[in-house]
Amino acid sequence: MSAYLGHLVHPVTGETISEEAAYLPAEIDGGHVYAVPAYDLGKARGLETTDDPGLFRYRPLLPVGDGPVVSLGEGDTPLVACQNLGSDLGLGHLYVKDESRNPTWSYKDRLAAVAVTKAVQQGRDTVVVSSTGNHGAAVAAYAARAGLRCVVLTLASVPLAMKTMMQAYGAQTVAVEKPTDRWVIMRQAVEERGWVPMSGFVGPPSGSNPFGCEGYKTIAYELHAQLGDVPDVVVTPVAYGDALAGLARGFADLMTLGLSSTMPRLVATEPFGPYGRALREGYRAEATVPTSSSVSFSIATPMATWQGWDALVRTGGAAVTLDDAQTLAAQRRLAACDGLFVEASSATTVAALPELLERGVVAASDRVVLLATSTGLKDIPTAAAALPEVPVIEPTLAALDAAIAEQEGR
Repeated sequence: MSAYLGHLVHPVTGETISEEAAYLPAEIDGGHVYAVPAYDLGKARGLETTDDPGLFRYRPLLPVGDGPVVSLGEGDTPLVACQNLGSDLGLGHLYVKDESRNPTWSYKDRLAAVAVTKAVQQGRDTVVVSSTGNHGAAVAAYAARAGLRCVVLTLASVPLAMKTMMQAYGAQTVAVEKPTDRWVIMRQAVEERGWVPMSGFVGPPSGSNPFGCEGYKTIAYELHAQLGDVPDVVVTPVAYGDALAGLARGFADLMTLGLSSTMPRLVATEPFGPYGRALREGYRAEATVPTSSSVSFSIATPMATWQGWDALVRTGGAAVTLDDAQTLAAQRRLAACDGLFVEASSATTVAALPELLERGVVAASDRVVLLATSTGLKDIPTAAAALPEVPVIEPTLAALDAAIAEQEGR
């Protein structure tokens, strides 16, 4: 039996919001905050699963109705024990939740599966998304699966692999120069044409589709199943806080259902520091931090969202700011230590560990999960630029030995 009540509740005002009104976030103190789907967990039989495909095996705890769902087999991604890196850092229980194993190689498939399913159940014909890559590719793929038209608004500067994926899945893809220009066009399309927004489209930013963000709850459910309980700390790269908010709600569900007695500390990693500032000074919707280009382009935001900040505060979490050099070194380190080649944004979680240990946010005995949101294969030029040229040698052992010795000496 579904625990979803068929409406949403605003987390700040407590107001009940209909599904029809859910796609436009409320203005709160100069910012924007989405309502959250409401549930009666008393109707749920623990962490009940069904025979539905992909993450919809958790259907009773998701905001979808009866009938077919749109799935590509997302979810159930592996939790990889990183024994080598953990040993180097003095962490005995270090894991990576490898979301690159999802159908479009990113955790955004969880959001897209739920959001596109909801659009289909509402009888909509077009979805629209503002994205620098993973989000757009995921929505394009799931829209294709559902037979919906998909429009992607991206930036001219995004890597070729990202634009190629969006177009390959059949999305009508266009680019603009300024990030905020996407929101102007998107809001007009949502309000005047009834297109379903798969991402945020207002400033200051709010986060994404409120139904889709519930898909991230399933990461918490899976971690509980894989570990036998919840971890002590989850470290995740953050832009507008969709996954942070979803994780916090998923772990809260587990506590309400009596399956866990503790809430993991959530940690945000970021290239410029808006969440760190919000934790120090309090959340202000209009607050910005200086930015520049970043290898972690998918989380390179100058502004925090209320939902991300709230998730950090409610879980006793923290935030860490990493520069490009730290991030690329961490990307290489994880790949060389434990065989996981993750995108630069995901590598910020690895780069943050020394500081988290020094600050006491993470203890040596903690069970720590790093969320690897996507694969490093989506931006090969950036990773390759930080690596030496592959030497071309004569076909002799002597030449091979010399080349190996040179590389080992670096």
